[in-house]
Amino acid sequence: MTPILYSFRRCPYAMRARLALAVSGQLVELREVSLKAKHPAFLAASASGTVPCLVTEEATLDESLDIMIWALQKNDPEGWLTMPQAGRDWISRADGPFKQALDRTKYATRYADADPAEERVKAAGFLADLEAQLSDWIFDRPTLADFAILPFVRQFAFIDKTWFDAQPWPRLQAWLERFLSSDQFDRIMPKYPIWDEADEAILFP
Repeated sequence: MTPILYSFRRCPYAMRARLALAVSGQLVELREVSLKAKHPAFLAASASGTVPCLVTEEATLDESLDIMIWALQKNDPEGWLTMPQAGRDWISRADGPFKQALDRTKYATRYADADPAEERVKAAGFLADLEAQLSDWIFDRPTLADFAILPFVRQFAFIDKTWFDAQPWPRLQAWLERFLSSDQFDRIMPKYPIWDEADEAILFP
């Protein structure tokens, strides 16, 4: 069986899963999901009802980082998994406090008690720390940490790109721009029709 990936093009969690699948060359059947009208097959597969969700013969993976590691453990030609332990700490900070502040900045109306200006300051604190860590990459070469975090920095940057570009973060801004103009980014961002079981399978990458 070809593994099935339920995905949504613009979701940063799904983006990072696709990045790892693409670099590893692990073939999947990609099923683009409508988040407003979730297909019953997707809801049957995903315990959380969120993307990405990878269905394999052995297991169903409902967390994007687990999907990245699954793919890279099968084939890791660029050595993304070979990184310092600090890489996991950066990912944890991005997935935890940074993403929480990002959501409360971008989707402020969903959080009655959140002040989006205060939340942007919290998010900016993480990005300032990342600026101090970066050269071309978080470490001396690209690793899992870079590609697990970049989709979320992209999401934050485009809340207010003019504001983001005005911040004193030249290394961070260059890091993001290299990603956005890369073949890797282009490879994961084609538009696909919303999946229906009557459709011909779309294979990715």
